[in-house]
Amino acid sequence: MKVEVEADKCIASGQCVLLSDAVFDQREDDGIVVLRVNDVPSSEEDAVRSAERICPARAIRLTTSGG
Repeated sequence: MKVEVEADKCIASGQCVLLSDAVFDQREDDGIVVLRVNDVPSSEEDAVRSAERICPARAIRLTTSGG
């Protein structure tokens, strides 16, 4: 599973970081999401799916190896 973010959509709510700080971080100055990794570790997949689902700005997108 891969994850992408559209930083220009992010509203800095931080929900993704609360769910998976192994995958997501926030910029210090404005709280906009930053990806730590694009390839989601299997241990973080459920958390990242939840982050995609609850992101209020719909800034997170997941893809699987099959597309």
